[in-house]
Amino acid sequence: MRHANSRAKLSKTSSHRRCMFANMLKSLVDAEQIVTTVPKAKELKRFADQLITLAKKNTLASRRQAIGWLMVRYNSLTPKEARDAKNGDKSSYNNDRKVIEKLFGVLGPRFEKRAGGYTRIMRLAERRAGDNTQECIIQYLDA
Repeated sequence: MRHANSRAKLSKTSSHRRCMFANMLKSLVDAEQIVTTVPKAKELKRFADQLITLAKKNTLASRRQAIGWLMVRYNSLTPKEARDAKNGDKSSYNNDRKVIEKLFGVLGPRFEKRAGGYTRIMRLAERRAGDNTQECIIQYLDA
């Protein structure tokens, strides 16, 4: 029985689900909207809203928790890249670092006065060509 189990399995193993949602969250924070299937979007909405709640706190603990959820990899920089980063050139950073900066620098302050409901799911009229699956757009609201 599935009493008190509210998460959707989506026909994937737990490790695959965790990686998939981490990648989808990174894409959502980076682009602020993505196209996916309806069941995935409904499950992603829970994690996306919790991520904004962490970003609103903006503490060291919340940053570390967000890094864990998003599976951000911090590869060590070469001395030249470290010197450039210290001078303000962050082009050598991988995209994961930029996602964390955007989450805590842009999205957290944007929703500072909002109590909840940071995302929206809009169903698309057309279905996917391959398997006729209903698709939707999940996006962060403007504020």
